[in-house]
Amino acid sequence: MKNTQDNVATKDKENTMTKKRTFISFDYDHDKELKECLVGQAKNPDSPFEITDMSIKEKIDCNWKENARRRIRGCDVVVVLCGEYTDSATGVTAELTIAQEENIPYFLLKGHPDKVCKKPNHALASDAIYKWSWDNLKKLFQGQR
Repeated sequence: MKNTQDNVATKDKENTMTKKRTFISFDYDHDKELKECLVGQAKNPDSPFEITDMSIKEKIDCNWKENARRRIRGCDVVVVLCGEYTDSATGVTAELTIAQEENIPYFLLKGHPDKVCKKPNHALASDAIYKWSWDNLKKLFQGQR
């Protein structure tokens, strides 16, 4: 019995260790509910990622960008939640630019299956917007993009 418990504990430890520390970039004015959905999915027992709320609620200025840069540097991946107005969300554009400058991997996630979701400014032409599903999230966090 002890051996089985040890194996389960080891597996749990391995799962915790391999989770990707994630920064979520989203349009604060229009897509807060999307962020909450992703935070909820991070709590699933088989989630490949973890989220520490790093939302920045300051005015966008030089200090804000330095705080964002520090937080993005501390992550393994940036998830950009794309909604209807993401192309006009200056904070999302700034965060994406920082991720690119810092060479932090990122991917774009379609926030609404029934709406036209737009890439943020500064997204590369080659950046795809991926369908949001649990299976896709697992693949995206494994680097399958």
